[in-house]
Amino acid sequence: MTYLAHPSAVIDDGAQIGEGCKIWHFVHICAGARIGKGVSLGQNVYVGNRVRIGDGCKIQNNVSVYDGVMLDDDVFCGPSVVFTNVLNPRSHVVRKEEYRNTRVKRGATLGANCTIVCGSTIGEYAFIGAGAVVNRDVPAYALVVGVPARQIGWMSAFGERLALPLRGQASAQCPHTGDRYILSGERLECGSHKHRHHTFEVE
Repeated sequence: MTYLAHPSAVIDDGAQIGEGCKIWHFVHICAGARIGKGVSLGQNVYVGNRVRIGDGCKIQNNVSVYDGVMLDDDVFCGPSVVFTNVLNPRSHVVRKEEYRNTRVKRGATLGANCTIVCGSTIGEYAFIGAGAVVNRDVPAYALVVGVPARQIGWMSAFGERLALPLRGQASAQCPHTGDRYILSGERLECGSHKHRHHTFEVE
């Protein structure tokens, strides 16, 4: 075994878990899950069958990562983040063939108690504030808060707020790293191109 798992964790046969992972109390990982290297799964985390988790992700306590959710490298999920996979659930209607995939791209942060409605894509290094309800796609580096979530700014890959308008033509530097970010219209890019990781697709 190349990872650490608490004795109370349930890891179904067939689950793929990368080296250096830490799996804490009462975690349940289903057979079809694929988890990358160096991932931390906090207490009472559930990982479904059709779930992909990239390298270096940190998933805090009480998060259920349901079928159809894909986390790229270095995603942070705060305590009690909520994912869904059916848009219009009814207990008396079976909709397992109607699951909508959710993608959280590399480096994104999902704040404590936020809800990600299925079918959404969270862009690279986006920052979702605590308690927000995301019901649409979020651009890369965007800072969003509220119910429903709305964009109020931009964040650097390091996690510092950038002095930029929400749209237009502008540039700013991360106050910590000095990396330059270029805003064009409603799209922000890092001019240094330092932030490159592998990604993968749901099978």
